[in-house]
Amino acid sequence: MVATPTASTSSASQLETLCINSIRFLAVDAINKSNSGHPGLPMGCAPMAFALWDKTLKHNPKNPKWFNRDRFVLSAGHGCMLLYALLHLTGYDSVTLEDLKQFRQWGSKTPGHPETFETAGVEVTTGPLGQGIANAVGLAMAEAHLAAKFNRPDCTVVDHHTYVIMGDGCHQEGISGEAASLAGHLGLGKLIALYDDNHITIDGNTEVSFTEDVLKRYEAYGWHTIHVPDGNTDVAAIARAIEAAKAVTDRPSMIKVTTTIGYGSPNKANTAGVHGAALGADEAELTRKNLAWSYGPFEVPQESYDHWRQALSRGAAAEAAWNNTLADYRAKYPAEAAQFERQLRGELPQGWDANLPSYTPEDKGLATRQHSYNCLNAIGPNLPELIGGSADLTHSNLTDIKGEKGFQKGAEANRYLHFGVREHAMAAILNGLAYHASGLIPYGGTFAVFAGYALGAIRLSALSEIGVIYVLTHDSIGLGEDGPTHQPIETLASLRALPNLLVIRPGDGNETSGAYQVAITNRTRPTALILSRQAMANQANSTAAAVARGGYILEDSNGSPDLILIGTGTELDLCVKAAAQLRAEGKNVRVVSMPCVELFEEQDAAYRESVLPSTVRKRLVVEASSSFGWHKYTGFEGDSVSIDRFGASAPGPVCMEQFGFTVDNVVAKAKALG
Repeated sequence: MVATPTASTSSASQLETLCINSIRFLAVDAINKSNSGHPGLPMGCAPMAFALWDKTLKHNPKNPKWFNRDRFVLSAGHGCMLLYALLHLTGYDSVTLEDLKQFRQWGSKTPGHPETFETAGVEVTTGPLGQGIANAVGLAMAEAHLAAKFNRPDCTVVDHHTYVIMGDGCHQEGISGEAASLAGHLGLGKLIALYDDNHITIDGNTEVSFTEDVLKRYEAYGWHTIHVPDGNTDVAAIARAIEAAKAVTDRPSMIKVTTTIGYGSPNKANTAGVHGAALGADEAELTRKNLAWSYGPFEVPQESYDHWRQALSRGAAAEAAWNNTLADYRAKYPAEAAQFERQLRGELPQGWDANLPSYTPEDKGLATRQHSYNCLNAIGPNLPELIGGSADLTHSNLTDIKGEKGFQKGAEANRYLHFGVREHAMAAILNGLAYHASGLIPYGGTFAVFAGYALGAIRLSALSEIGVIYVLTHDSIGLGEDGPTHQPIETLASLRALPNLLVIRPGDGNETSGAYQVAITNRTRPTALILSRQAMANQANSTAAAVARGGYILEDSNGSPDLILIGTGTELDLCVKAAAQLRAEGKNVRVVSMPCVELFEEQDAAYRESVLPSTVRKRLVVEASSSFGWHKYTGFEGDSVSIDRFGASAPGPVCMEQFGFTVDNVVAKAKALG
């Protein structure tokens, strides 16, 4: 049943209206000056933003990273001038009036969509619709996990809410349904979303494509729902709805706030035209007259500033009170406090990687997904901030840690996450766990081919410089019978094309241990671990440490090499065996392992030249994936053993043989180079 707050007979007070219109006209003026942006949402959402930020939100503008602040996510990130105006008005040093005047300009702190790495006070990077609400689920999960783990009956150090403003477009994106379904299942009572129900999308009225009852859908997900019919002027009703949502602690809340897009614009309000284009000088002037706004561009009345800036004293007092609580916690629970504060500083515990396994050629060859499992179980007990799971493929991805139970409603202290068949939402929720900035190290597993489902969120991991770990197994045609729908051909190339993403395809157990060392220590860039289903031998000269250099000489030739074989993953062993045969025939052959192209590219020129001398132009890359991207290393005189068509359904060894991944074919291709 949808709850509707009691109707209010009065609209916003004169001071409240002044504060609300300050948001609207900062947005109008910045977008007009830029001649680019989305004024409709800030103009329509200003009352709900005021109700939330002025009356409810717990934050400290002078310390945007204060741990126990409420998190605010603008899922409809195109309306970012709403957020920038709020940050400026409440006193964040990161957004000055001059910054607002530089909206969408080169080098500004007010880019065209919110970017957490650019602007202090922006919690998550949004813009691609639906990502923000899924990130918010991760933020709420982080709060619930840490609260269950560290809070004590007489001392609460973790206690904050996650608030979201989202629009019709967010609801239409499939990722929001995936994430909201999981949030309802988990009963994330401190997650509260405000839905800007304005009935307008770029194509016009939502009736052209979106006529469902959104609140009934969220009720079915297990959410508490509320409707505020007048979101244009009834600030009191919005504030009551937020408080009612906070009182419901056993499930998340969705507050539908019916608004008018571009509110106040005489000619453009309630039209698609106000969604993504500046009002223009004439319409802005008409809007000023319509809303009785007598102030010039970028002019904010002092009464408005005085009221908004009360956030500074409230925030300072809230943080001071929390600091007292933390001091009490330290005194009562010193061990727990030490771990809590270490995590908040982002420091890894001493010896976290001491138990990572190492291997010799005599050790049994395993699939790298099995080596990954061994690594997770080696570091899991020493790394309590490690939290993650799988998109319903636990026993295929091997992502579980022995003895760890599932994070569930009422069992939030547990750190194994069952995401269900929700790859895209999983990746975005992992981002939310990382955005929370509480030292949590999130990881999530699926088949490598389904990285395509999650690519939008993986891209934002890389863009936002957050250290999410993607455990992507079944990495090639070697997975076998499931066939081409499940055999990733282009996946490695597409992931390697993403800036700031480390893509590591280890070639044995030692390299898998090295891959985890790289992934855990890189907290400002995500890592995709590309892991096999099929077993491979452990190499005599592989080392965990070498992975950090991206590529290295695994086996060298006697004297200057005539030929260099470059391998990754399971195909590294093919290179080693082919090299032995070629050496027996008198060839000087070097074998280079290249588990991570990105890290190799970051080494200095002298090191790269030592591994791949420019004078040696006979090079053969062997990788059961697309050849795309390898031409940089093979050049005009080299070649590759690769697969540039879709795979086939057959046993894995048969697929590998039929597509040429055999020692004999590698030798033949090498000889063909001359």
